[in-house]
Amino acid sequence: MRAGDVFALLRDGQPRTRAQLVEVTGLARSTVAARVDVLMRLGLVAPYGDAVSTGGRPPSLLALNPAARVVAGIDLGATHARAGLADLAGTVLAEVRADLDIADGPVAVLAWVEQTIRALLTTAGRADADLAAIGIGLPGPVEHSTGRAINPPIMPGWDAYDVPAHVQRGFDVPVLIDNDVNIMALGERHAHLSGVDDLVFIKVSTGIGCGIISGGELQRGAQGTAGDVGHIRVARAEGVLCRCGNDGCLEAVAGAPALAAALGATVPDVVARVRAGDRDAVQVVRQAGRDLGEVVAMIVNFINPSVVVIGGATAAAGEHLLAGIRETVYQRSLPLATEHLSIVPSAAGERSGLLGAAAMAIAHALSPDAIEAASVGL
Repeated sequence: MRAGDVFALLRDGQPRTRAQLVEVTGLARSTVAARVDVLMRLGLVAPYGDAVSTGGRPPSLLALNPAARVVAGIDLGATHARAGLADLAGTVLAEVRADLDIADGPVAVLAWVEQTIRALLTTAGRADADLAAIGIGLPGPVEHSTGRAINPPIMPGWDAYDVPAHVQRGFDVPVLIDNDVNIMALGERHAHLSGVDDLVFIKVSTGIGCGIISGGELQRGAQGTAGDVGHIRVARAEGVLCRCGNDGCLEAVAGAPALAAALGATVPDVVARVRAGDRDAVQVVRQAGRDLGEVVAMIVNFINPSVVVIGGATAAAGEHLLAGIRETVYQRSLPLATEHLSIVPSAAGERSGLLGAAAMAIAHALSPDAIEAASVGL
């Protein structure tokens, strides 16, 4: 068992003594002592008070040292960006939001990313050497293994662009890339649903996507396109043309542009009118919820999550959207699948992507393989 494997036992935030680590791992006391020594020299583990003594000097407790390093989390949207610096426990130390057009292309947008990370490091009083990893979410399909966007519909110039290599010109650290809804699912779980191993995050905005966490692990699929639910066929969309070129897609009737067109309004106006109690807007959003519910019911029957989280711009319309979703889901799902099911709004809101990008970077930086690599030569 490597130092990184021993460290994995301390990542849950529960302080432990060396004797407890020996008991849990089954390793020799000398081996555990050597592994802990490596972790302490890396700064990842630090003493944490003292355990209760059974006679003599009390044994010292060891725990994760969240201040040892920092990570950057970047959430890039179609017309905005949010960036933050977090410690190894995921606590955000500095944060910024900006209007930024993803259509400006990778060179301009990633220049902003680099400048912003440096500014965040300065704000938090941390050096470049403290940065352990960078996580970035993109608003389009991403091949996670390479960090490249693949045929992104709203990202001209980004197709197959090597984002990690570009960012690593400025920062010699691992750079992890995923699509926006996957990192939103990670962020929601990290910040508010850490005890939930099976959840689905549905983003309802210009597009409709789904982040799937099953058995505690994010499910990306073979090519990274798992969760592309916006283009599943639904009954009410029959004959309605979608931007993907097909007709009948969920997005064509429940995406934010479709709702705005139905009301002759902008997307922000739709949400504002619902909140003001406008009857027409409430009916349009409620029906969109029912349409969404058709697809969510399929997901519930197939994946059996314990929590379905609804986020994205349209989710700001609140309970009317959720009520429509619940109406269809409970009607069309198996009773056993919905017995303990919760369908809830995102608690992290607009920060879910930032929190998820940071969580993705932390998971990589603190993986056993990464720790083993960092310990070489110590």
